[in-house]
Amino acid sequence: MFYYSRKGPRSPELYGFLHLDDKVPDGMTPPTRKDRDLESSPSIRALKRFRDYLEGVRAASPHTIRAYQGDIGDFLAFLQEDGLDLGEVDRIEMRRYLARLKEKGLSPSSVGRKVASLKAFFRFLQEEGTLDHDPALALRTPRKPRRLPRLLTEEEVTRLLEAPFPKDFFGIRDRAILEIFYSTGVRVSELTRLRKGDLDLARGLGKVMGKGKKERLVLIGRPARRAVEDWLRERESLRRRLGKVEGWLFLGHKGKGLTTRRVAQILEKAAGLAGLTCRVHPHLLRHSFATHLLNRGADLRLVQEMLGHSSLAATQIYTHLGLARLKEVYRKAHPHGG
Repeated sequence: MFYYSRKGPRSPELYGFLHLDDKVPDGMTPPTRKDRDLESSPSIRALKRFRDYLEGVRAASPHTIRAYQGDIGDFLAFLQEDGLDLGEVDRIEMRRYLARLKEKGLSPSSVGRKVASLKAFFRFLQEEGTLDHDPALALRTPRKPRRLPRLLTEEEVTRLLEAPFPKDFFGIRDRAILEIFYSTGVRVSELTRLRKGDLDLARGLGKVMGKGKKERLVLIGRPARRAVEDWLRERESLRRRLGKVEGWLFLGHKGKGLTTRRVAQILEKAAGLAGLTCRVHPHLLRHSFATHLLNRGADLRLVQEMLGHSSLAATQIYTHLGLARLKEVYRKAHPHGG
């Protein structure tokens, strides 16, 4: 599970992803005998069990699992440097590690994510009986400034959706992707996992598998339904031409599903066609979807359901977005607003 690059010690991000029986990637040297000893160490075995727990019990996404592994791997590398194992970790060691992160110049949000990962890891070890104490229990997540996410105005969204897409396979597909994003507020990972049978266009409903494998229904507006109907005709032509395609709703020209990166590229291209100067990414449309609903009077709980947020606090950021916009309009329009 440890590999070393030609430039020196292995990157913490690789910790936990590469195993000793894996093919050694380009630019990396094979594992040493010391690496093989570490592979069977209690710390690594604990990390593997935690990964199995995240995947099997928590139903965490691959992205979430990679983030946890990277964070915990970085901490285990810190312990390795000091010659410590997990059973010897106490609050002093935890604070030393946080001090090290701050010395490296990590932002409060990055430090906060690592703290959350370690809290989850040590809680798991205590619950399974590996540790009789939780050294991360007293750790506090650093306070980070609350930044409001950038969003598109309704006029900018209209320009994006009315961009001059070509009337071919790719243009029809890409327009349908944009319409689904803005109509439903889905995450990009949810969009790429949509299957053809998940949509009921006649009723304007879609079935989405969200985080933690939680299923929810989303609403599909008329413009999005029309765009998807156009795309389904193109998709069927592709199926007849190739003979067989994958079951995902949105496909590439070879009949395979789209990656999240490919979808992001589609949005960037659409922004260029629409003449937008800001960077348009999938989460930006999700932010805009939620804020526009709230600005037009939608109930916060309803928006929470549509976004698939388990906590209302996660949705409340969008009320602040609406308030910030209101203050901006007031300052510009009211005679005494300045």
